[in-house]
Amino acid sequence: MSVYQMGNLRVIDFSKFLDPATETRRCNLYRFNTGGPIPDFHTIVDIMSHLGTHAECPYHHREDWPDVSALPLTSFMGRAVYVNFTDASPRAYISPAMLEKACAGKLRPADIILLDSCYKLTPFTNKTNTAEDQRLLVNKETAIWLRDHKVKCVGFGDGVSIENRNEDVAPFHDVLLAENIPFLEVLKNLELLEKDIFFMSYSPLYIKGLDSSPVRAYGIEGIAEFS
Repeated sequence: MSVYQMGNLRVIDFSKFLDPATETRRCNLYRFNTGGPIPDFHTIVDIMSHLGTHAECPYHHREDWPDVSALPLTSFMGRAVYVNFTDASPRAYISPAMLEKACAGKLRPADIILLDSCYKLTPFTNKTNTAEDQRLLVNKETAIWLRDHKVKCVGFGDGVSIENRNEDVAPFHDVLLAENIPFLEVLKNLELLEKDIFFMSYSPLYIKGLDSSPVRAYGIEGIAEFS
């Protein structure tokens, strides 16, 4: 299930389902019983930090920037704005003009922004940057606009690529991660949203020295303070 109803609230799961048997990134589970008269199962979890739906923090990009544990918990929750570019040309860069038009009257300082388009492609596969890959792109100009509008976090649906080329990826990271603005990658089920403004949470593991972390990302529609 990806959508849940809790009274007047509607909860949407944005997380990628992970199966160690089929996952291409490192994902291994070793289950064992500690022994004794009562069954006591534990699991050794052997995964990479950029697995499935994950939050990337500044330490991902530079050794002297904050890791996952150094950012406040409030960095990973808040008012979210979903921006779905449905009329952009394939492989177009998300420009300041496009963002101004799409976010007018919606985006506030300290909001989470989720970027998406109609050109869906599963990220980080061998189809990246092939003729089949028509996703929208980001670059330094995209990042500067987002930084100047003081977003809290930038998330990406399957309609936006951050895998285009180093000349775009490096400055996009430089500009935003320098301001402690994390990235939220491999978001799923954004098309199930009924609202484009909602509460969102995506808390990482609280481990010192971790550059990024898999998260269970979800949105809640219907909370008055976040609509």
